Amino acid sequence: MPARAYVILLLAQLAIGAAAIFARLALTGSGPLMASTLRLCLATILIVSYRSFKKRLEAVSHRHEMLFACAGLCLALHFACWIASLQFTSVAISTLLVCTSPIWTALWDLTVGREKPKMQFFLSFTLGACGVYLIAFAPGGGTAVAVTSTSSSQALLGDALAASGGLAIAAYLIAVRRVSNTYTTSTIVVRTYAWASAALILLTLVSGEHLPTGPLSWGGILAMALISQLLGHTAINQSLRWLSPSTVAMTTLLEPVLAAISAAVLFHEALTGQALCGSALVLIALYGILRGERKAGSEKQE
Repeated sequence: MPARAYVILLLAQLAIGAAAIFARLALTGSGPLMASTLRLCLATILIVSYRSFKKRLEAVSHRHEMLFACAGLCLALHFACWIASLQFTSVAISTLLVCTSPIWTALWDLTVGREKPKMQFFLSFTLGACGVYLIAFAPGGGTAVAVTSTSSSQALLGDALAASGGLAIAAYLIAVRRVSNTYTTSTIVVRTYAWASAALILLTLVSGEHLPTGPLSWGGILAMALISQLLGHTAINQSLRWLSPSTVAMTTLLEPVLAAISAAVLFHEALTGQALCGSALVLIALYGILRGERKAGSEKQE
């Protein structure tokens, strides 16, 4: 196992974990829909241009194109909900709740995929639910330093938006894994990014949000597109050449931790004791879910 595999994976998580910081900067002069649209459009244009230059565009059937369109809509909702949540709740809580997608995908496999339920899943799900409850109903919205408002109802809205973003990305993952063995990763990314960009453009036009104002806002958007979207996700795909998907998935637990540390340093955001306790329960639940999926994958290979 080359050492660079772990270095690449760590850098990828740093790039993705910084997305919330970049998004907070973007929101200083832009609305959440506009920031989401520009982030994804810039990334899509660069990826499509590169693939066209390399002449690696792959043909897609009509049925699968509709699947990519649905997945793209879920991806658009993910970005719109998550970035909007940063207006009302802390970076740490928002990133933590949006990273709960493994819980939703596991629940889907259990109910729709009819996989055999295991006690570990129920324990992890219960822990996660208790953790989310503690976060959502923590005094002051769970943060000891005001974000944009001290209103607990607005903090609860932010938590709900972040959780919705996690649910949306889970739906995206469930959709694209149906064709993960049919098309290359780059083809899936190009198609879903393009559809997500189209959906976000329409939503932004309807909302009437203006273009970003100020270099700080534009800098945040460019950083999200180039660092978090292109470099971060590309590095994740690169690390899969050497590491198993379950191992890569485990490292997503670093994202909320890195985001919390960065927010504490840059924005002086401090979580209350109750929110910290809830965050710990959610992280334990995510670890339990991911460990269970890793064990199940190993048993299938045997």
